[in-house]
Amino acid sequence: TCPQCEGTRLTPEARSSKIAGKSIADLCRMQISELAQWLRELDEPSVAPLLTSLRHSLDSFVEIGLGYLSLERPAGTLSGGEAQRTKMIRHLGSSLTDVTYVFDEPTIGLHPHDIAQMNGLLLRLRDKGNTVLVVEHKPETIAIADHVVDLGPAAGTGGGQIVFEGTVEGLRASNTVTGRHLDDRASLRRSVRTPSGTLEVRGADTNNLRDVDVDIPLGVLVVLTGVAGSGKSSLVRGSVEGRDGVVTVDQAAIKGSRRSNPATYTDLLEPIRKAFAKANGVKPALFSSNSEGACPTCNGAGVIFTELGVMATVESPCEDCEGKRFQAAVLEYELGGKNIAEVLAMPVSEAHAFFSAGEARVAAAATILGRLEDVGLGYLSLGQPLTTLSGGERQRLKLATHLGEKGGTYILDEPTTGLHLADVEQLLGLLDRLVDSGKSVIVIEHHQAVMAHADWIIDLGPGAGHDGGTVVFEGTPADLVAARSTLTGQHLAAYVGA
Repeated sequence: TCPQCEGTRLTPEARSSKIAGKSIADLCRMQISELAQWLRELDEPSVAPLLTSLRHSLDSFVEIGLGYLSLERPAGTLSGGEAQRTKMIRHLGSSLTDVTYVFDEPTIGLHPHDIAQMNGLLLRLRDKGNTVLVVEHKPETIAIADHVVDLGPAAGTGGGQIVFEGTVEGLRASNTVTGRHLDDRASLRRSVRTPSGTLEVRGADTNNLRDVDVDIPLGVLVVLTGVAGSGKSSLVRGSVEGRDGVVTVDQAAIKGSRRSNPATYTDLLEPIRKAFAKANGVKPALFSSNSEGACPTCNGAGVIFTELGVMATVESPCEDCEGKRFQAAVLEYELGGKNIAEVLAMPVSEAHAFFSAGEARVAAAATILGRLEDVGLGYLSLGQPLTTLSGGERQRLKLATHLGEKGGTYILDEPTTGLHLADVEQLLGLLDRLVDSGKSVIVIEHHQAVMAHADWIIDLGPGAGHDGGTVVFEGTPADLVAARSTLTGQHLAAYVGA
């Protein structure tokens, strides 16, 4: 911390200016809910319009469930859900009407208790005379829609069609995948696994945590839950990450250029290149668009970038390789009747079948592809740029690369993000297989189906920010439902129909 400004980044003059005994640095350090209360008590007629505007903005933060943040919080430390809700605040106070708002999964990172608040805000935007378009999987948010458009019938190349359009009741009665799963409810795990040990956390005080002492069971599926801002990520990042054998699989962007794709990231391309080289008696380097096999016109990018000065750069498919990224001579070499460009255009599920049998059988490739299918990415193309993947897809891709490792403790940060209702069941099966293979799995999650499936739940709260930071429950899902002593317990009990 800088000794001159004490981490405030402000000059002594700026810090010496005070209102009611508070400097701007003091106010930025305050929790937004407390700052809103402080402003309400401020009476200064000369700046009354400014105070009214400020109070409205801060109250919007509280309403949208972000009252636990402080204004000095770096934007880069916000979760995806927090960042999106922060953007929403700019529009909540707007007097504009006849605007179309598009929200991409606004419930990401929200506890069931917070989703009701979010739904209220979406309806308020609509009632002001706007059109609100929401991309969403959560049944609680689908339920408030006036009109539903369901795409499918499957993912990737198996989708791209409108399979239903109409009311929520019509969707329920339809035979689409979404319609069939809309009222799905997971049941509580009948018998829980016995822990093989514990991971001790003592005196955790990162951010809002209040000297938390907790023993996290190992060798089982542990769900860490609580309302948004209760201290879940602080507990994991401050006291669990960085320990020996602990691997964190988050949704952060994967490092790599536009040329990176699932095949290069998972090292799948290596056995494929070698198999092509062996079958054709040439060098493996020919089957890489980043090496000798690259199209000379676009240097293996598949596209040509045209700089237009002050305007945005235009991207167009390379006319020589037609976007395939390889020299024409390389595409004459085949394995199992397919050239390298055709293989990279395959979805994971099709490629898994292709490399599992027959002339193109490559055991190493089939193993990696099997893991990608396991994590629910069977629809991704092998050559799809990593920059086009969603946060949930990135997390599952990272998880697939770790599946082959032995032992260890895995931390998953909201793995249900971006998952359709039908895919959550597949995720639960994957988590079970991870635990049964000897791994310890700690999941930060709000989805009730994952909570119901856990062996052990640690619930933080009771509220967010200064009102959270303590362990309000630890035990089995059945005990949490029976006690109903926390917000999570009440929502889980309603979910399982207890």
